[in-house]
Amino acid sequence: MPRVRDLLDRQVAGSFVGRDEELRSLREILVDGGPVVVHLHGIAGIGKSRLLGAFAQVARAEGATVVRLDCRGVEPTEAGLLTELATASGGALGSAEEVAGRLGRVGDKVIVALDTYEVFRLMDTWLRQIFLPILPDNVRFVLCGREPAVTAWFSDPGWQGLFRSIHLESLEQRDAAALLSRAGIAVKDAKYLAGICHGHPLALTLAASMRRTEPMALRLGMPQRVVEELSRLFLADITAPQTRRALEAASVVRRVTLPILSAMLPDASPQDAQERIRTLPFVQPDRDGLHIHDAVREAIAAKLRADNPQQYRAYRRFAYRSFMTELSRAPASDLWRYTADLLYLLENPVVREAFFPSGAQEFAVGPARAEDEQAVLGIIARHESVVTASYLKRWWTEARGTFSVARDQKDEVAGFYCVFDPVHVPGRLCREDRVTRLWLDHLDRHPMPRDQHALFLRRWLSARDGEGPSAVQAACWVDVKRKYLELRPSLRRVYLVLNDLEPYAAAAHNLGFRVLTEAGGDCCHSAMLDFGPSSVDGWLARLVAAELGVEEDDLLDCAARELVLSGRRVGLTKLEFGVMEYLKRRAGEAVPRNSLLAHVWEQSYDGGGNVVDVVIRALRKKLGEKAALIETVHGVGYRLRQTEHQSAPH
Repeated sequence: MPRVRDLLDRQVAGSFVGRDEELRSLREILVDGGPVVVHLHGIAGIGKSRLLGAFAQVARAEGATVVRLDCRGVEPTEAGLLTELATASGGALGSAEEVAGRLGRVGDKVIVALDTYEVFRLMDTWLRQIFLPILPDNVRFVLCGREPAVTAWFSDPGWQGLFRSIHLESLEQRDAAALLSRAGIAVKDAKYLAGICHGHPLALTLAASMRRTEPMALRLGMPQRVVEELSRLFLADITAPQTRRALEAASVVRRVTLPILSAMLPDASPQDAQERIRTLPFVQPDRDGLHIHDAVREAIAAKLRADNPQQYRAYRRFAYRSFMTELSRAPASDLWRYTADLLYLLENPVVREAFFPSGAQEFAVGPARAEDEQAVLGIIARHESVVTASYLKRWWTEARGTFSVARDQKDEVAGFYCVFDPVHVPGRLCREDRVTRLWLDHLDRHPMPRDQHALFLRRWLSARDGEGPSAVQAACWVDVKRKYLELRPSLRRVYLVLNDLEPYAAAAHNLGFRVLTEAGGDCCHSAMLDFGPSSVDGWLARLVAAELGVEEDDLLDCAARELVLSGRRVGLTKLEFGVMEYLKRRAGEAVPRNSLLAHVWEQSYDGGGNVVDVVIRALRKKLGEKAALIETVHGVGYRLRQTEHQSAPH
């Protein structure tokens, strides 16, 4: 008996126009001897996800099992992807080999489609070099994103003939007019709109959805510019002020949920606002919330920022408070969603690019191989003094696994970086290297809390520019950010070394790095970033808070490590700040004493829980008339009562 799902599928298939050639290319992945990986790419709104959906229907009709993941909701780490694949294939989370085996058993032919792949570039090397090679030969991957594939897919001899790239371009005039006709647009108007929209599917959808009947006087230009202008016209065309306001608010966040709408629109019904947004033609619902198409969202946000910067800032502040409240209660499996939400709010280009690199990636970064020795040692000899080079050569010889290299389009080594957790490398090497010995001494003088770790970024160098700013350095730093995500929430500090601080000084200061030594010669400059008790998520939250200026309204200024009490500032000791920051992140929750000891106190502390009570008494004294905000939970520990700022926007 036919199901409603079948009717919906036929409706979608009937509205799909053009793309015959691209669909034929995708179908070759279903044929024995066809490509193992297909990379589908094109500019925002060009119809990639729609084509992927049409292909999924075709593949299922031909007996294939299709597993489709939206990368916006997947943490870009090995554990994050394996968790999603295990869940989607109905298996338990296990090793990469176990998850790969499970995928091979869910069908005779299995297609794994990763949509919005541009936000997943941190994992590209791991997929290409580690996971895809261990898949059973009945599993195929489709990667769908804005950016072209990194050159390593083409230059790696092993992928020759097994990888295919499909560039999706605008619809032909005939297909564009057909799409508009199916949307109910008169033939005459369809031809006109097809021309000014340059065959761009999202632009066509926007134009077809607008209420206005008079001709649109759009400036000629690139399709993306037309989308931006149509987005603004669409917003102006909305007659209901509630819908327009909800859409403007939603444009400043990565995803739309009821709690976020409630925070940003406190005098409106969040459910009504959500339903108004849901009906718009460029909004896609999924388990993560509602997603406004990137091109439309960015255009509306840009208009709001230009026309009403105060309101734009207010929406972001409200959203920040909502994310922080939810982040404090989120289970580990959901942490990435809120991390990504905070990253989207952050407009600092250094951080945004480090986690979500945009544009074509010239260099692919991956683990160093034995045959890279001559190239790596040559780069070291070219840019380092004899003494420093001797240390780095020892790291290469005795701990090559700490090195990753950046490869250019010819698969040649263009640079490298060396990073490691000192706990996982030979202690002798760290002690005998002058730079890492300085870092170990700092850790001895300033121990980290229990169960927290440090990363030593021993060196990065490009073949041409050394440690200086370059595309190679940027590619290496992006890969380091993947390690940040893999190690959170236990990652506490990052140490690095530089010969010349000047090119990085301003950005490093804004990110929270501080100089440890300023000795000249081979000692260089050491710098350290302490993420704080809440690891990477707490660090990102502080960056967003500083950018939005919300700390001045709050109880705790994390950047200055001070209490803010009715405009008066009170300094905190290291332990007082650690306790207050930990309680604040978990506002409203009862926090056991042993949790505070484990996350705030130094590893060398072996005393009882009474030391927590001493710090709490000191904090209450400094809070003065607000001392009652820290409540005692008998038999458990303490709770920071939620203030008006923490529970709702103001």
